[in-house]
Amino acid sequence: MSLRNRELANLIVVGMLTAIGFASVYIARQAVVSTGSLAYAGFFFALYLAAHLVSRLTVPNADPYLLPMAALLTAVGLTEIYRLDPTDAFRQGLWIVVAVGALAATLFLLHRDYRRLESYKYLFGLAAIGLLVLPALPVFGQSINGARLWIHFGSLQFQPGEIAKVLLIVFLAGYLREKREVLAQGRLKDFGPLLVIWGGAMLVLVETNDLGSALLYFGIFLAMLYVATGRLAYVLIGGVLFVGGAAGAYKLIGHVRTRVEIWIDPWPHIHTSGYQITQSLYSISNGGFGGAGLGKGTFTTTNGATLIPSANTDFIYSAIAQELGLVGAAALLLVFMLFIARGMKVAMLADDGFSKLLAAGLTFSFALQTFIIVGGILRMIPLTGVTLPFVSYGGSSVVANFVLLAGLLLISNRSNAPAR
Repeated sequence: MSLRNRELANLIVVGMLTAIGFASVYIARQAVVSTGSLAYAGFFFALYLAAHLVSRLTVPNADPYLLPMAALLTAVGLTEIYRLDPTDAFRQGLWIVVAVGALAATLFLLHRDYRRLESYKYLFGLAAIGLLVLPALPVFGQSINGARLWIHFGSLQFQPGEIAKVLLIVFLAGYLREKREVLAQGRLKDFGPLLVIWGGAMLVLVETNDLGSALLYFGIFLAMLYVATGRLAYVLIGGVLFVGGAAGAYKLIGHVRTRVEIWIDPWPHIHTSGYQITQSLYSISNGGFGGAGLGKGTFTTTNGATLIPSANTDFIYSAIAQELGLVGAAALLLVFMLFIARGMKVAMLADDGFSKLLAAGLTFSFALQTFIIVGGILRMIPLTGVTLPFVSYGGSSVVANFVLLAGLLLISNRSNAPAR
């Protein structure tokens, strides 16, 4: 079976699982199967069939499992969002259309040779900085739950940091490929870039009041620096710098201090700042081993009040854990792990420095973002406001992740292409 036929077979399985998921939710609500609910599954499968056709035309030698796994994660998220709020599911469906369009545009524009992006690395770096600064502007910036991560144009809200993350990875891949031999020497003056990026991460933390975003950007840099130089000392020094900066932020920024306090012990704050995390923990525990079943979880009181604020965005993993139980939640994490493993395999097979660094950076950003949000929900680390890739409700997140997917497909296609 060819690579693309294997991809199509996997997508058909994902389409069947999506139909079963939507039908289960509707049966739990209405005791009947609605053609309207199944229309979501049909629309979803048609959309990914279109993405498959684009990949067949542009990246015929790409990894056959990345797109189906992204489809499965998106299907789980869309099903759960539909269960929580059908109106939000409709909006998320529209954003997925935009995201698949972004994937197709990226593949068509760059399938001949994506490596020309390296020539514009500094332009990508400046664009990333500009996007990160936007939420700080008084006209466009908007603070939600204490973190200033959003910009708004009328009724449209957007999180520019999601797109900035991808642009930053392209810049770092080009810069580190060019400077890796110098950086590998470990001279004192070569620590300048490390200090500059650390300072930038601390500025992001101060600007947005969000420890998770600063950790994500700085973590991506350290991972790519290690891949480029092979020097563990850079990672250790960077880790010490970040912990020191975070400790300073804990003392100076009230929002960060609150997040750390409810991470250490949320129960004294159960009716105030710790309400979200405690309700999330109750939701996960109520799921037990097998879960309550799709559509049968409890997310509102008898009066209709919401039990878990932001259940379809920051806390969607808690909702999934309640309805699918330990088995379903662990299976979801396994899909994330498999996606990361395939992404790292793409990086290992890449035959040039820029491609290797780009694939490693894209995959690690996906892995670290998943760890940050799931770790925060499970109280392994302080809770932050990042989204669960492909699963959480949010337009900017799903668009950025599909562009990330396109990057991995392009690199994989070039690595697997027959020798000319």
